[in-house]
Amino acid sequence: MRRWARPLALAVIRRGDAILVFEVVDEVKGVTGYRPPGGTIEFGERSEDAVIREIREELSAELTDVRPLGTLENIFRFRGEASHEIIVVYQGGLADATFYDRETIDGVEANGEPLSCSWRRLADFGPRAPLYPDGLLELLTQDASGR
Repeated sequence: MRRWARPLALAVIRRGDAILVFEVVDEVKGVTGYRPPGGTIEFGERSEDAVIREIREELSAELTDVRPLGTLENIFRFRGEASHEIIVVYQGGLADATFYDRETIDGVEANGEPLSCSWRRLADFGPRAPLYPDGLLELLTQDASGR
C-alpha cells in the first residue's frame, strides 16, 4: 500500500505569551502533547485558505491578520502508526475579541469529535508536555525573538 505525506495548515493564535492549542493523546507512548488548531489542505486549495477554513469549521471563528511563519516536515509515529506531514504554519488573530477572554474554546473536528482548545504559555512546553509538530516550538521561539 502506497502512502503519502499529509499536507496541513495550522494557526498559531497568541494571547500574550500563550498560544491556543488542543490536547493530543498518544495512548501507545503514554504521552499527552499539544497542537494548534488547523487541518488538512484540500487538493487545489491554497494553504492560507485552508487554515482560514479550518478555524471557521472547527471553532466557528474568523481568522484575521493571517501571515506565514514557516513550513515544517514531520515524520513520526502516533498511536503506533507511521505518519508523515508537511505543515504550513500561520499566525493570525481572532476577529471576535471575546474569544480571548475564554480559558477554553470548544469546537468540533471534521469527523464530528469534540475539540477543546485552551491557552498555554510557550514556557510550559517541553519533554513532558510536547508541542506538535516537532520543530514548532523552535519556530515560535525564533519568531518571538525576531531571528
